[in-house]
Amino acid sequence: MLFEEAWEIKYMDLLDLNLNETIEEFKKIGLPSYRAKQVYAWARKYADFDSMSDLPKDLRSKLKEHFVSILLASEKELVSKDGTVKYLFKLNDNNLIETVLLKQSYGNTLCVSTQAGCKMGCVFCRSGFNGLIRNLTAGEIQAQVVAVNALNGGNLENRILTNIVLMGIGEPLDNFENTVKFLHLIGEEQGLNFSMRNITVSTCGLKDKIIALADLNFSCNLALSLHSPFDEVRETIMPIAKKYKVSELIESLRYYFEKTKRRVLIEYALIDNLNNREEDAQELKNLLKDLCCHINLINLNENKNLKGVSDEKALEFLTTLQNLGLSVTMRKKSGADIDGACGQLALRR
Repeated sequence: MLFEEAWEIKYMDLLDLNLNETIEEFKKIGLPSYRAKQVYAWARKYADFDSMSDLPKDLRSKLKEHFVSILLASEKELVSKDGTVKYLFKLNDNNLIETVLLKQSYGNTLCVSTQAGCKMGCVFCRSGFNGLIRNLTAGEIQAQVVAVNALNGGNLENRILTNIVLMGIGEPLDNFENTVKFLHLIGEEQGLNFSMRNITVSTCGLKDKIIALADLNFSCNLALSLHSPFDEVRETIMPIAKKYKVSELIESLRYYFEKTKRRVLIEYALIDNLNNREEDAQELKNLLKDLCCHINLINLNENKNLKGVSDEKALEFLTTLQNLGLSVTMRKKSGADIDGACGQLALRR
């Protein structure tokens, strides 16, 4: 079967099903549960039906009539001088997404996309420059993890990936239903079995969805892209700030911590002459002093709209925040030379 045909026929995606759902779908076509369990595991090894060697040939043919197991194909891989790898994946409808593998001393982190394009319009982020194309399914989000794990020699018994961050293309909480289903799927014991404590969901600040996620009692980490403690400044760089005020967002983070007991992350991209002033530092202290959080400073990857700060200014701002008693570190810049760093993903061949 051609790769594109599966999408057009709209066969059921195996990676969009949990184990019980897979068993139920197999029952509908007269197949026993042990076959469902076999195929469930194969799909999480990035295997097409012809590669499922312990299945009879006629069964593989039957499965092709009902399901698709490969949801994306690797179009290009770019390797940074620091070891970061950026994957350009083609989806079954020919749309493109990017996924980034960050190799670190404590393990391998995969930065996955949740949408093709983005409608949030943050001026420092290239991912939204052309708007939103469509949401990814939960299976397509999981497929990025499955593919990169397999492409680097990992399997279900010996994953090469230790952490997942939903910080790629798209706003995860704008694709709430599929993001939540992905969290269920990726944490399933019979599958890739990720602990929620090793997963971080990043959001530009959809207050109602933060609260809804907290109410689901996931224990994943939550990161808020704040970038300014002042509403009037934040509105100039993040359109969503016109809907949700900073004070509302901080209250939703408090609620998230109360429900999950997970320290929240504050992402803060340093923009020259905009958010690295003494008054910004002081207001951050006022906002965050009673919140269990950690500030992750990011030296902005420059684009046509904004300019980052010098390393000297970045260190100065970090020191100021530390002197104010805030927990803060500077994020290591990875993959910038392959446009794989924060704010650089942009669906390019």
